[in-house]
Amino acid sequence: MNSIGRRVVVTGMGALTPIGLTPESFWGGMMRGESGAAPITYFDVEPYATKFACELKGFDAHDYLDRKEARRMDPFCQYAVIAAGQALTDAGIDPAALTTEEQERIGVVYGSGIGGMREFHKQTEVLVEHGPRRISPFFIPMLIPDIAAGQISIRYRLRGPNYSVVSACATGNNNIGDAFMLIKLGHMDAAVTGGSEASVTELGIGGFNALKALSTRNDEPATASRPFDKTRDGFVLGEGAGALYVEELEHAKARGARIYAEILGIGMSGDAHHITAPDPEGLGARNAMKASLDDAGLKPSDVDYLNMHGTSTPLGDIAESNAIKRVFEDHAYAMNVSSTKSMTGHLLGAAGAVEAIASIFSIVHKCVPPTINFEYADELCDLNYTFNAPVDRDVKVAMSNAFGFGGHNTSVVFGEYVDK
Repeated sequence: MNSIGRRVVVTGMGALTPIGLTPESFWGGMMRGESGAAPITYFDVEPYATKFACELKGFDAHDYLDRKEARRMDPFCQYAVIAAGQALTDAGIDPAALTTEEQERIGVVYGSGIGGMREFHKQTEVLVEHGPRRISPFFIPMLIPDIAAGQISIRYRLRGPNYSVVSACATGNNNIGDAFMLIKLGHMDAAVTGGSEASVTELGIGGFNALKALSTRNDEPATASRPFDKTRDGFVLGEGAGALYVEELEHAKARGARIYAEILGIGMSGDAHHITAPDPEGLGARNAMKASLDDAGLKPSDVDYLNMHGTSTPLGDIAESNAIKRVFEDHAYAMNVSSTKSMTGHLLGAAGAVEAIASIFSIVHKCVPPTINFEYADELCDLNYTFNAPVDRDVKVAMSNAFGFGGHNTSVVFGEYVDK
């Protein structure tokens, strides 16, 4: 039981990912070991060092939103609203049937690491070509990262606590953690939570190339995201959204909800080291994982599966592996770990939310998703990374890590729901 007593469970999920546009198709893609990486289709890539990314496949906003709605949302916000709708439907929530009292007890804690990057690029071009008078009056509301939470609240009439946590690539986990804590504290009974991102843009690719952060394996994009492989050369940028519907246990039981899993604990820390590089010993990551276990009241040996941040960068994969060995000691080699970014790419502010779904499904389906594209061993990465194929395992406890530029570290622990 968590530290305050109110238990928090997951009763609905929604996902738009490069390997599936629903949670079920996302899981199926992981079980098949599919790669979402392919040549970029959104713009001319000729001038860019990296010419591929993990775009959403077969996505059309007009399949979900009318044209006026879609036109007034940056893609990151479209993704958020759609994933949130999936999660509400999956949880059996009909927003139109909610009473005012119910609306006021359901919050939205949902973020984006960057926000409306595509609209920012578009309106900058308008400014340069036509001057300030031609800038759209919707530009600022379409740009700001918190507008995803606002649009979810407006569309689904959810009037509880409504805000966004922005912590780069830890955003998804931080929002899940805040929703968890607010429910524990009694400020709301349920929430839509998670993260979204749409940064496969000229500025997104160009900016990360300038940082030397992206893989440039242009001849083999499908195998470019290769966490823990000795030949890894950077991450692959992805896009999409993940959403969870989370609620207080008695609230869920009273309405007869199906329960996927329980949120057992959240841990957070700061590296206090560098604006982009991780602490080489993984000290901040260690502290976040340890804090999440302490919050959950668990021992390291209780964890069966750990969904690693695992971005496929030369430094990050080693630092996180070192941190895991510090926390879990001998058990680090007994549990399964993997990086689903090998398939989805790095979804930045959406990563934690999408990987939470992967972690929850590992509990539901008793199977660990793989780390694909492994070829060459790195002697500094020596854990059980579940290479190249899923592994059946009775997962009762799963941890999910998400770390962000600025030294933001978060770990969330999910457990099999047991009626106590």
